[in-house]
Amino acid sequence: MKKILTTVCCLIAVSGVFAKEHMPTKEEYKAFLNTKTLVVMDANPMSDFNFKIKEVMDAVWTLTDYEFISNDEFEDKRNDPAYSFLISTVATFDADKTKARYNFLSLLLGETDSEVRDLPDLCSLPLSYLRVEDVSYAYKLEAFVRFIQDHVNLMNERPELIKPNAFKYYNDNVKSLDDKTLFLVKEDLAPEVNTVAKIKSFYPYDVKIVTRSEVEDAIERKDDSVVFMHKVGPEGTKYKARCYKILIGADSSTFYYFDYHMVTKKNRDGLLMKDLKKMAS
Repeated sequence: MKKILTTVCCLIAVSGVFAKEHMPTKEEYKAFLNTKTLVVMDANPMSDFNFKIKEVMDAVWTLTDYEFISNDEFEDKRNDPAYSFLISTVATFDADKTKARYNFLSLLLGETDSEVRDLPDLCSLPLSYLRVEDVSYAYKLEAFVRFIQDHVNLMNERPELIKPNAFKYYNDNVKSLDDKTLFLVKEDLAPEVNTVAKIKSFYPYDVKIVTRSEVEDAIERKDDSVVFMHKVGPEGTKYKARCYKILIGADSSTFYYFDYHMVTKKNRDGLLMKDLKKMAS
């Protein structure tokens, strides 16, 4: 996990603002495997997140027993070490000196006599900028949940990787993109690279500009030839904010690239030319 996530101020819908300072230990990763995972549903019963997360958990979750609960039930159970929690959180970064807020998907461990801010955070992934509808990421939830499971398994197998910037470990996978087809959604691309012709000027491997449905289909098929991009940004809002760019394998949900930049007039909200150069290096 990137270092900044250890100092992030977060908000859980039922709990208020809190500062994340608890980096998990190898003992906590091990303890997680003996918990029951409670999936905290969105307060809006009609949200895309609620519909998709039920489908995804039933299809792919294998690490622990699980059930779905409400925000109120989370408040009642969060101090019980017998439970872990898969929950949508909202994060801000003090170091950025902006008011930008982001939705994260977080796997937390229950802990006795602890405030929400102190619960061990085993894995947190950026889902979207707060003002962006969950339809922008819900179709990729299966890949995110798969990754969280794999990340927890990796931390248990290789506890030396438990560190503030643990996600950097996955960036070595960028060297194996040469036999993959990169799926990119046009809305996620900066103007400088918004056509295949422009992309090919910097990125020599196979690439396609596709629809969200094509990405979802590749994830459901577990297509081992496809890597897709997950982009998190302000989507045209006025706030200066981070733009996260994550390349994820459609089959195994392996990360191939994890980075972010601050959105400016020069560095727009989307995949940049310099990202493609890094991916091709």
